[in-house]
Amino acid sequence: MRKLIYVPIIHTEADMGSLAGSLKEEYLKKFGKGRWQKQKGAVRDMWQGIKEKLKSLKLNYKKVRIYQDGLPVCGREKEKEIVRKVARAGSTNHGIILDLAEKGAKIEGTESAELLLKEYGCLRNIAQARELAKQERAIKRYEEAGRELLTKRDAYIAKRIDETLKEGETGILFMGIKHEVDKYLPKDIEISYLIHRLPFTRAYKPGGE
Repeated sequence: MRKLIYVPIIHTEADMGSLAGSLKEEYLKKFGKGRWQKQKGAVRDMWQGIKEKLKSLKLNYKKVRIYQDGLPVCGREKEKEIVRKVARAGSTNHGIILDLAEKGAKIEGTESAELLLKEYGCLRNIAQARELAKQERAIKRYEEAGRELLTKRDAYIAKRIDETLKEGETGILFMGIKHEVDKYLPKDIEISYLIHRLPFTRAYKPGGE
């Protein structure tokens, strides 16, 4: 039996890297500082809930593989180089991954670097557009390409999990809430969901609610 714990997540500023400043600026323009602070608080609570639930699972970490949204298959992931860099920038997500790795879990490259670069290019064009008309065109192009990109990314991630997750092992997949990787996973992988809906601190029950 192969098992996968699916962890739906919302990214923090630290996870967004060089795009964080521009994206925050656009958010503040549209929704204001009050809503921004409220959103940050909700995301902080989410990560605290995730951390507590993972700790309560008492997994055999030597038989755990970690898969992460945005972590490319590139050869550096197993050395934890990318994860350490993002964790140092303040990412709670990557800090949790490092903690799991220190307990014996293996970090796996998860995504296609080519598809990630395409996604990044679309988001960068939106973030860097200074005129409303240019921004609207960039958003439209992203909307047109985004669904197909997301589907391709999810299919690649599912294939990657299938290729690397061995019999008797448990995978932990940290994935943005818009993704649907579970739709593409093979039937022999038993999926449990760490969080289904708000509040994020509700009790975890393997296999469902």
